[in-house]
Order: sequence, then C-alpha cells, then structure tokens
Amino acid sequence: MRITEVRVYQHNLEVLDGRYEMSISAVEELDSTVVALVTDTGIIGYGEVTPLGSGYQPEHALGARAAIEELAPHIIGLDPRRTSLVYAAMEQALNGHNYAKCAIDVACWDATAKSYDERLCDILGGTDRRSVRSYYGVMPASAAKTAQSAKRKQTEGYTRLQVKAGGRPLIEDIEAVRAVAEAVDPATRLLVDPNRGWTGRDTIEFSIACRDIPLAIEQPCRTYSEHKALVGRLNHPVFLDESTTDVSTVIDAITDGVAHGFGMKLSRVGGITPLRAIRDICVHRSIPLTIDDTWGGDITAASVVHMGATVPEHIFEGTWIAQPYTSKSYDCLSAPLRTEHGRITIPEGPGLGVEPDLHSWDVPVATYR
Repeated sequence: MRITEVRVYQHNLEVLDGRYEMSISAVEELDSTVVALVTDTGIIGYGEVTPLGSGYQPEHALGARAAIEELAPHIIGLDPRRTSLVYAAMEQALNGHNYAKCAIDVACWDATAKSYDERLCDILGGTDRRSVRSYYGVMPASAAKTAQSAKRKQTEGYTRLQVKAGGRPLIEDIEAVRAVAEAVDPATRLLVDPNRGWTGRDTIEFSIACRDIPLAIEQPCRTYSEHKALVGRLNHPVFLDESTTDVSTVIDAITDGVAHGFGMKLSRVGGITPLRAIRDICVHRSIPLTIDDTWGGDITAASVVHMGATVPEHIFEGTWIAQPYTSKSYDCLSAPLRTEHGRITIPEGPGLGVEPDLHSWDVPVATYR
C-alpha cells in the first residue's frame, strides 16, 4: 500500500448558542482542516485538525494548511501502515507544527486499521468496552447559574464536570466552585480549569479557600515553570493541559512531581503515534489522563474515542468531544458521534468508523500528488 494523493478540505464548525468562552479567549466558529490520504489500494484514510481559534495557542487553521503543503510531498509514495516511518519523514521535513502532523498521522492510522479490517481501537491495543465515559465543561457564569448548569449535566449522566474559571475576580471563581460542590452529588468528580488564567498566587489562594472540597485543578498558570514553583504548596492535585506539548514534557512533569494527571490533546502532541507513547507512560506510572482534542468534527471525535477506549479504566478520566457544543458538524455517511447519558459509543466498522460524504463536500482546497 502506498500514498498516492493527499487531499485537503476546509469546513466551518459553528458553536452552539453562539459562543464558547474560556478565561483568555472565546470563539464563535471554528475552522476545521480535513486530510484525506488516498492509497493505491483504493483505501482512503481521514484525519482532522481544528485549532481552538488563533489566540488560544500557537496553532491556527491557516498554519495547519500551510504546514500540510510542506509535508505532503514527503509522504507521497510511503506506506501509511508504517506509521513510525511516515512520522519520521514528517519530522525530517518540518520542525514543529505538531497539529498539522496530527491530521496526517491520524489518516495513516485510519488507513492502516481499514487495511486490516479492524477498528482503530483494536489495533491500538484493544478494548472490552462498547462506550467511553465523557465529561462536560461548564462555562463561566454566576455562582447560581454555574451550579444549575452543573446539576443539570450531572442528571444527564456526566460523572466528571470541568468548571471553567479565570478571567474574572478570583472570589467569583471560588464562589462558583463552592456552589457547584454543594449542588452536585459528592461522587461527581470536579475539576477546575482556568485555562492559564490564574497566577501562582491565585492558584494558592484558591486551593486554600477550597481546601475542604475534593477537586483537581487543571493548568491554572501559563508556563511549566510557574507550575513547578507550586509543587508542595497546594491542597489539590494539578493536571497539566496546555503545557504538555510532547512526550518529553510529560516525562519531565511526572519526574518533577509537577503533574498528578494530564488533559491530553491529540493535535497538541502530534497525533496517535506520540499520544500512544504518552498513554503507555501514564499506564506504567499510574497517572490519570483524559483523551481529548481542542475541537473538531466527527473525525476528531472518533480519533479520541478510539484512543480513550484503550486507556485502562483506573486511570481514564474521560473523553471530551466538541459535539455538545457544536450546532452542526460536516456530512458523514456513517452515524455521527454523540454524547448520551455521559457516554460516547465507540464507532463500529474498520478504521475510525467514520466516513465523510465526499460527494456533499466542497472540492478540496488543495490536492497533492
């Protein structure tokens, strides 16, 4: 099997209710890039990357398509089943730009699993589950509204809630989190996520004010060094998200005692190939993690669900997909992925189990042969 053509498509994904807010940025519409790897056997593998706007992190949609233009000539003629060799060719061709490499890497894994007539999760180690747990991110609001939203999502079946914080006076975050803790069942796992919107001082003050509440704090500060300075000074475990950009950083965070868990984003680390290594490291060190991405349609959702299904339950914190926050994805021939009762069914069928309806799509924005 050889890659004969790389097709690149662009789609807009609208945010449900008009706006998705975090402490340092907000988005109303997402620009998604979909890659189709055409092979000489007729198998087509699909991958996707959807940066969370242009201000969230260095990744941006135009950069993804420009990077894919650089990468495509170097993978034409390669066997997509040799995923490590394809990845090495991309690393040699372009430094950085993990998010663009992710779309190609996922497409290689999709094509590989299809060639063996297996689901992606099964060639990644296998699973005995039919669905994976999901979690929900509760947007910033008043204490009362945040608590109402959290309670509603708990009744819908979510057993882990992520309370967004930051970007406002710290006391409002404290009041909102305390209101949520009082409103939901004590068995519901709580995680507070400022998305880098707090200082080290804010994080310490919050942890003192909420020391009686079982919760974890995700990526409160901007830099790795800020989090390292917090070691031993908090009453709560810390998950790293935006700081974990590669396998090496994950190893350092565990070794330094900086992270007690990870919010792993597929496109941030560069795709299935590096995320598989991170999964295995966390398994061996018993470090909990989520398997997510910054955004995306059904291709991204299927990718993270398949990978999440291979994480052992005792360290698996859930998988987030954008579907509950997206008004409409793109057209697929397969059933769309949905979160129902706090769980996401693993797609059946070979590969990702998601097949875009190319006849209903616009023509590719670029094709490389």
